Amino acid sequence: MADDTRRPNSSRATRTDLVHAGTRRSQYGEVSESLFLTQGFVYETAEQAQARFIEIGPDEFIYARYGNPTVAMFEERIATLEGAEDAFATASGMAAVSGALMSLLRAGDHVVASRALFGSCLYILEDVLTRFGVEVSFVDGTDLAQWQGAIRPDTKAVFIEAISNPTLEVIDIRAVAELAHANGALLLVDNVFATPILQRSLDLGADVVIYSATKHIDGQGRVLGGVVLGSREYIRKTLEPYMKHTGGSMSPFNAWVLLKGMETLDLRVRAQAATATHLAQSLQGHEKLSRVIHPGLGDHPQADLAASQMETGGTVLSIEIAGGEEAAFRVLNALEIFTISNNLGDAKSIATHPATTTHQRLPEDQKAELGITPGLVRLSCGLEDMNDLLADLTGALELA
Repeated sequence: MADDTRRPNSSRATRTDLVHAGTRRSQYGEVSESLFLTQGFVYETAEQAQARFIEIGPDEFIYARYGNPTVAMFEERIATLEGAEDAFATASGMAAVSGALMSLLRAGDHVVASRALFGSCLYILEDVLTRFGVEVSFVDGTDLAQWQGAIRPDTKAVFIEAISNPTLEVIDIRAVAELAHANGALLLVDNVFATPILQRSLDLGADVVIYSATKHIDGQGRVLGGVVLGSREYIRKTLEPYMKHTGGSMSPFNAWVLLKGMETLDLRVRAQAATATHLAQSLQGHEKLSRVIHPGLGDHPQADLAASQMETGGTVLSIEIAGGEEAAFRVLNALEIFTISNNLGDAKSIATHPATTTHQRLPEDQKAELGITPGLVRLSCGLEDMNDLLADLTGALELA
């Protein structure tokens, strides 16, 4: 079926923009995007150098930490995809998260965040921001009453994962955005699990959208990368000065790899999401599982909300294996196609045990509160045959 999705700032279909948007060609007219591996740029005259340091033009560069033609192509392409005015590419997903928050906040500011977050995001909020005098409040992201009670007139920022890691809670972005904006706060959304293909967070009310490009955007386990998207005012006046002076910019080589990844992003994400739905539906009611979690399942607590915000339930599901950690490890060790790792969004299917890896630093009571049990396994679906993956899982579950 033809892709007829149109983005707000483009008249072309998504798949077309993923191949062509942002392309810059040198005098040689190359087909593939050029890889500019240079740390600096030269000027014809001293006067030209002086003028560039006063104001950088749209196709001018000073230093790779400030900008690079290959990185600029990636930024323009992802901004077109997201429907954002601008984007800034970073060295990793966590450089994007920390930069988006640190550039915006100062001592005395107040932040409200959902409690169910990736471990490194929690570290930034709990340990780093508070160290510099920022007050941080955490709420149950699915409870609007808690958001309403926590967001105050002096709240500067609200931070959420659109879909929480690893228990896949879905947050009502429209409602949280209304509460944030009513108090003059910006809403920052980590949209990694929802992907830029399946969810438009800016359309739902987000002010800033953050991605770990390491995940679906690369999607083949090759490089690290991150990106922050939003208004041109925020990106260039707030975020860019912080990022270019603290050194969290993206490598040109990584930007080139990510440009290549974007060409197949729509195709990969839709195939992976179809596999995740198939596995979730097929595993429901399995005698060795206490629960199957996927936003596309009818018994998911936020199923209706997920359907209103996303095209499908996403590429990830989580399963809770009866018998706890020992049983979960037996299943993980018996898998033949799923790879044991801590990444997601890859072409290869990946199984993760969050309680002992990505979220191991959390206290046991906090894990229990978030539903990160010893038997919980997160499954990121790749591009393998979905029936082969199902056979791999059911075979491994026989050993649970």
